[in-house]
Amino acid sequence: MPGLARPTPVSAPAPATAVQPLLVLQHIACEPPAAYEDELLARGLQLHRVQLDEGDDLPDWRAHSAIVAMGGPMGAYDDALHPWLGPEKRLIAEAVHAGKPFWGVCLGAQLLAASLGANVAAGPLPEVGVLPVELTAAAAADPVFAAAPASFGAFQWHGDTYELPPGAVRLARSEHYEQQAFVFANAYALQFHLELTPALVAACGAVPAYAQSLQRLPGGKSVDGLLRELTAVEPTAVSLARELFARWLERVVGVAS
Repeated sequence: MPGLARPTPVSAPAPATAVQPLLVLQHIACEPPAAYEDELLARGLQLHRVQLDEGDDLPDWRAHSAIVAMGGPMGAYDDALHPWLGPEKRLIAEAVHAGKPFWGVCLGAQLLAASLGANVAAGPLPEVGVLPVELTAAAAADPVFAAAPASFGAFQWHGDTYELPPGAVRLARSEHYEQQAFVFANAYALQFHLELTPALVAACGAVPAYAQSLQRLPGGKSVDGLLRELTAVEPTAVSLARELFARWLERVVGVAS
């Protein structure tokens, strides 16, 4: 059955150096790496930020020690609306199959799934707010997720989901979405957000696409309500975000502790 054994990494990660920044694929200003970026900067690591929605060109992934892909209001299948999505998915597929470490969050997780041949589509219902995420049994043997608690509250703001790609291992699920996290070789996908701050969520709430998604929710939700939910869990979530990301940097990317 899928999800019972972790694939062997394609290749051992090379140690990160000052001349090998991490490539950050960003899709909207209000969804930067946030706490993950804080961990990078605290370690003195460099990053090369590409803001695809603003027209930045994709660089050569070979010049980077790893790739971080963040969220956005678009779908992983919206190539006709966002012509850069196709080249981005091809870059991700090529890099991940070559063994390049990858960390994808929300849309970034869906892009990884799509790049590995899995279907991405609308889910059974939107997940919005702080909701429980449960680790699978396979997570206990994973070098990154073994440090996480069996269940934790994580901020969600998405309506799409994805199939588990062939060869991937499911690491986390939720009540309505079986795909909350997975690993494929050196690549990790997280559907949920641990990294966001209330200020960033407030900024997302001002984006028309996000505001309209709240209005379509059964029973309705407000940005103020989301901020209250996130504020209650922010210290724990950010701490877990940095712990997981630190383990990925050290055990997958090869950054010295």
